[in-house]
Amino acid sequence: MQNAAGTQAERVLIEWLRQWKDPADPHGVATVNCSLFYQERLHQFDAVIWTPTTCVVIEAEALVEQVSGDLEVPPHGPWRVGGRPVTLEGEGRRSPTEMSLEHTFALQSWLAARGLGQRVILGVVLVIPPAGSRLRVQQLWHDPALQVLLGDTPIRLRDHLEAQASLGRAQWTVNDVALSFRGLGILPYLPSPQDLVAEGFGGPVDTTLWRGGPLQAQAEAYHEEQAVSAAEAAGALPFTMPWYSPWELYPRRSDGLDLGQTLLRVMLALGMLVAVAWIIWFVLTVVVHAVT
Repeated sequence: MQNAAGTQAERVLIEWLRQWKDPADPHGVATVNCSLFYQERLHQFDAVIWTPTTCVVIEAEALVEQVSGDLEVPPHGPWRVGGRPVTLEGEGRRSPTEMSLEHTFALQSWLAARGLGQRVILGVVLVIPPAGSRLRVQQLWHDPALQVLLGDTPIRLRDHLEAQASLGRAQWTVNDVALSFRGLGILPYLPSPQDLVAEGFGGPVDTTLWRGGPLQAQAEAYHEEQAVSAAEAAGALPFTMPWYSPWELYPRRSDGLDLGQTLLRVMLALGMLVAVAWIIWFVLTVVVHAVT
């Protein structure tokens, strides 16, 4: 999870996400305060949460004053309690529901342009009320792709994520998440393949997607672990190459064909064979001369 010091609502959301470490808590990976430049517009996301079944774009808003009653949330325009507009922390901006719809659509379109158009993208507006408020959210329109949640307790957001996870099959793979992080310019915050697999993301793993990031070594270690597991499953005897082996000095950098690395391995292997043959010839020559 990316660290950031933002609004009060964002700080509350970050604290909740950090607390979700129990196996019973929602599985996935989150980043906060990331942005996307799409169609000549900058879209600032308060948070994006990926789970194996969906991706949720969160717009976090805090109410300034303590209020109680029914919080009426229209698709456009001010929010009201008892007919009176309420003041939001980000006063002066457009309606959070309008921004959430735009951000969700932008991310959906951006992913679709990269071959991930079938992935589910949902929007959530999380409303954080001051302590002592007693509110009930009345969403004045129905849209399954956008939900307004009262953030008086982390249980509501957790239950929403778990409910969404139970509705569909796993769609987001490890590579999908890695591609999203690279495209959004947040590669330094991309978890390792091991962590993503532990969170329930499946599919094949292209470890080159971690290249250039701080967890590139962990990704390469994962690739080696998978290779050993595959060899064991195939009945091969796994063994560790010595440090001077051509395959250790010039390792594979990707799953594709790397002509440069291959040529270096072949040349080094041939050089080693010539050196061994010369040593054998020298030893045999010494023995023959000693016998004669």
